[in-house]
Amino acid sequence: MPPIISAQGLSKRYGLTPLFQNISFTVSEGDRIGVIGPNGSGKSTLLEMLIGRVKPDSGDVAVRKGTRLSTVAQISQFAPGVTIRSAIETALERAAVPEAERASRFAETLGRAGFTDLDAHAATLSGGWRKRLAVAEALVQAPDILLLDEPTNHLDLAGIQWLESVLQNAAFACVVVSHDRYFLENAANEMVELNRAYPDGAFRVGGNYSAFLEAKEEYLHAQKKRQESLENRVHTELEWLRRGPKARATKAKARIDKAHEMIGELAEMNARSRTSSAEIDFSPTNRKTKQLITLEGISFDVGGRTLFKDIHFSVTSGMRMGLVGPNGSGKTALLRLLHGDIKPASGKIRRAEGLRIVYFDQNRELDPDVTLRRALAPDSDAVIYQDRVIHVASWAERFLFSAESLNQRVGRLSGGERARVLIAQLMLQPADLLLLDEPTNDLDIPTLEILEESLVEYPGALVLVTHDRFMLDRVSTVVVGLDGQGSAERFADYAQWEAWQRLRPSKVASKAGDGNRGPQATAVQGRPAATRRKLSYSESREFDNMESRIAEAERELHTKRGALDDPAITSNRVDLQNAWTQLDEAQKLVDNLYTRWAELEQKQS
Repeated sequence: MPPIISAQGLSKRYGLTPLFQNISFTVSEGDRIGVIGPNGSGKSTLLEMLIGRVKPDSGDVAVRKGTRLSTVAQISQFAPGVTIRSAIETALERAAVPEAERASRFAETLGRAGFTDLDAHAATLSGGWRKRLAVAEALVQAPDILLLDEPTNHLDLAGIQWLESVLQNAAFACVVVSHDRYFLENAANEMVELNRAYPDGAFRVGGNYSAFLEAKEEYLHAQKKRQESLENRVHTELEWLRRGPKARATKAKARIDKAHEMIGELAEMNARSRTSSAEIDFSPTNRKTKQLITLEGISFDVGGRTLFKDIHFSVTSGMRMGLVGPNGSGKTALLRLLHGDIKPASGKIRRAEGLRIVYFDQNRELDPDVTLRRALAPDSDAVIYQDRVIHVASWAERFLFSAESLNQRVGRLSGGERARVLIAQLMLQPADLLLLDEPTNDLDIPTLEILEESLVEYPGALVLVTHDRFMLDRVSTVVVGLDGQGSAERFADYAQWEAWQRLRPSKVASKAGDGNRGPQATAVQGRPAATRRKLSYSESREFDNMESRIAEAERELHTKRGALDDPAITSNRVDLQNAWTQLDEAQKLVDNLYTRWAELEQKQS
């Protein structure tokens, strides 16, 4: 069967610098393609070309006739007045789904996505739940290909795991631009990196992110050996050329031409292999005090809801704490309490005298009208970093900004560029404690790796909120988990918290919430009995047991999926066919339970 999408020889240039040149890209049935690359390599532009919204300067994109494409943009926005219900109903109409199928598809999609208050206004949802709604909008249209641009931005960890399971079990193909390495590890079966370091501008590998890293290492090793060999040959030829060979002889002329060809090839290879990376190094104060902040019985409420209560813990010098929990559980509120921006409802916060705190705000509030020059160096054309005076052009270069871009307005920078500006500002402030709220959003993988290395080596204390599980694993020495129901627990690492989450009863909050609070993402919880007057006695009993039935069905589905990894089964055609049949039945049971739960939930509301 031919590919669903076939793009050949794509090139795109904005201004003098080409994004990419002569790239070919195909999407076939069953493909789950992860796309990575440095900021500015053209990942989002490539998606726009596949959709047809952006025309390449050269090359062609062919889409198989009758193909249904759905997209999830990097920023999920909804018009005022649009509700969860109306957003999905509009998507069904847009996809011309037959009336007879709409009710079941509506219930199943929203049930699995975890929405309960279907009349909540989409614009008032938290960023993570707006992203969920955007994904649900795309899924309800039953696409042949789903294109997603940074879908894990703003999703909490439960939301990311939900999206992973959607893609792992999907009947459609998908292309995902993402910097989330665990997500790519779990969701992708092919990887493509856009990077000028490759001769063709892209490097494609079958397999997940780990397989890509192994293949890339082999490729770079082979390229380095080729480069070294070429350098030796060019050195020999240059010595020969310096002796002034006569080009009259055919043999000598051919060797001269070959020498110039090799010199050109080496120059191109050197240019491609020359990479730049941000230099991130936070400045500690080298304070000797051990206890920095102590929380004693802290509680905090918002909008009549208790985010957490009676919390006790200390932040000590050298501690690297990861703060995790579903959207709306109070992670940002806890950071702001530590920073002193807000006051607790009860309890005491004790800070060491003269404590110096640096806070990275996830909203990245920068004056859009100020120039990059003034954002990096507010008072003059130089900054003082670790007792050294550095010119603003050199300081900008450290964060991958050219001298020519210094007069550009901050409002025109990309999300990743704004993140680098904020990191540059924070690095100028010596700190005892770093409070980082989602610093990974929009950063490319090379910059993430450098940020991780800096945080691991930082001798001060750190409290980190991030949905990037790879960074949590790498950086944090202790994890505090907020459950969204008012409680907090302490764990040795992220894996321990994740295991604890799986053992807890699954719950979904009964409200969609406002801009600071979304429905809890962790599965299914019924509403109080007083709100269930529209259900019959048997339906109420069914609703009450739905949580345990879904949990049991999902455990069985996990077992059936694991059977496909057993070599004894996969090597036997009959056993393999039976395993696939059982997996399909288990998946249908889970889908049916979610659909039924959504129907009961809708009936009682």
